[in-house]
Amino acid sequence: MDELKCIEINNFTTLLGKEYPCLELTYQLFGQPLGEAPVIVVNHALTGNSQVIGKEGWWNQTVGEGKPFDTLTHTVICFNIPGNGYRNGALIADYKLWTARDVARIFLLGLQQLGVEHVDILSGSSLGGGIAWEMLALAPQYITHFFAVATDWKTTDWVIANCLVQERLLEGNNPLHDARMHAMLCYRTPASLKEKFDRSVNIERNLFNTETWLLHHGEKLQNRFTLEAYKLMNQLVKTIDICKDRGGFEQVMVPVTTQIHIIATDTDLYFVPQENRLTYQALKQMGKEVTYHEIHSIHGHDAFLIEFDQLDSFIRPCLGDVVA
Repeated sequence: MDELKCIEINNFTTLLGKEYPCLELTYQLFGQPLGEAPVIVVNHALTGNSQVIGKEGWWNQTVGEGKPFDTLTHTVICFNIPGNGYRNGALIADYKLWTARDVARIFLLGLQQLGVEHVDILSGSSLGGGIAWEMLALAPQYITHFFAVATDWKTTDWVIANCLVQERLLEGNNPLHDARMHAMLCYRTPASLKEKFDRSVNIERNLFNTETWLLHHGEKLQNRFTLEAYKLMNQLVKTIDICKDRGGFEQVMVPVTTQIHIIATDTDLYFVPQENRLTYQALKQMGKEVTYHEIHSIHGHDAFLIEFDQLDSFIRPCLGDVVA
């Protein structure tokens, strides 16, 4: 049931004016047959894809049978961000004419084509979470629960600055490899690397193990991702902003009826928890149904891919499940 499927999005124009007579939107389904159960939509992160569970799944501990996002009771839909190249999918050359909101529009068009009249749970992590915030702003009464995991509704100055460094690295001689090495330092923390390596040395290579780890991640991404896809994803991260051309945050949130569950990490150096706390306070003051949870971890931004027990304990109560 997890084979790659495809929808055609016809006559789509990005907000920056790029016209596409036909765009392919690929996706995978997990759990119950579409149309026979409530729907969960999971948005993947920057170098992720629609294979949310299974042998190559990136979130098996959170999505699946008996997991917090339960495939025994729900249909799970995960779209590929157009241009991510998953399974040799189409790439996008004019990446600077795209924004995160464009992807949110496409995902909502895809759900409409699939006949999904309502989304029970929307979850997005990192870049996928920014796109999910944009979906919420576009469809404020379409979703019951939104889990914003290790993400934000806007790109901060700090993230924009890192995106510029990424963009320059992607113009270099070893672009994918070097950009990934820099990104990994944004996704982890000094304490995480100390616990993992403690200044140990790889004798054979005459390198510190922290260096071999970074080089490994650079090579690994180079072997499975494309330069065009990475450039697009970096552009999408830079353009997350649900308030652009809409007014202030409160103004955008007024029509939203969704229950919003923000999950940050106390050591996240990328989408920092301080911003998420401010968002929580703003929503609370508006009288919105909102919860805030913080993963305690030394692993920084990537904690949502590591600290599964904490995620479990946060998600289940929000959905009315009793945690033992």
